[in-house]
Amino acid sequence: MIDFVVAPLEHGFMVRALIGAILVGVMCPLVGAYAVTRNLAFIGDALAHAVLPGIVLGYIVGINPAIAAVPTGVAVALLVRTVSRRAGLSSDTSIGILFATMFALGLVMLARSTTIKVNIEDLLLGQILAITPTGIYVSLGITVVVILGLFTLHHWLLFASFDPLGAQVNSTRANVADYAFLVMLALVVVIGIQAAGIVLVLAMLVTPAATAYLLVRRFVSIMITAAALGAAAAVTGLYVSYYLNLSAGPAMTLVASGVFALALAFKRRAPA
Repeated sequence: MIDFVVAPLEHGFMVRALIGAILVGVMCPLVGAYAVTRNLAFIGDALAHAVLPGIVLGYIVGINPAIAAVPTGVAVALLVRTVSRRAGLSSDTSIGILFATMFALGLVMLARSTTIKVNIEDLLLGQILAITPTGIYVSLGITVVVILGLFTLHHWLLFASFDPLGAQVNSTRANVADYAFLVMLALVVVIGIQAAGIVLVLAMLVTPAATAYLLVRRFVSIMITAAALGAAAAVTGLYVSYYLNLSAGPAMTLVASGVFALALAFKRRAPA
């Protein structure tokens, strides 16, 4: 058993991948718990697709794609709120417009570039085994920023999640909290893309949080449980991908989905 756990860690890329997987497994569900509560799961998927131009630009100019994706994700997250307010459209409509536009722009940039060697499949499904030391440092830095943000704004985020009408009365602070949440969501999506890719990052954002909702009731307990489940799913998926020669992103997603299915199957029914 010890050899089963230790053998993959003899490779430097697996150690970096393990650190990256744990960061993704913890951070995505922590922010995902708010997203699930506020029915904003779709925006996580949209942000993951919308940062594609930033990732492609990073490859073109030769800087870390995760660093290049950060300003793109933050800008799109803020634009969702701004377009929705100015145009009087629902958030889902604004998200749909920006998601499609930015993803199309990224695909065009990828098709027109003659210098990018990365495969589109790697962008869509993740490359955690290729994560660099710089990528780890970027992820750690973003993790610290997001944890500080959640700790500082937890009261307002919780207020806006469970009492949106009451939060509107305190519109200034509620708006600041909403914008800050969207920025933190964009940052976490950037971390998640390195592990799960553009297509599957939503699974790490939402599935552990949804599983935690089936198991515990208090919101803080949901956040802690979701982070523990997310980290366990990410690490287990990484080992499964190593020993079965599978892509890490899909393996993590399937493990997280399997845990959700088990929690749903064994969930005790509430008395009528």
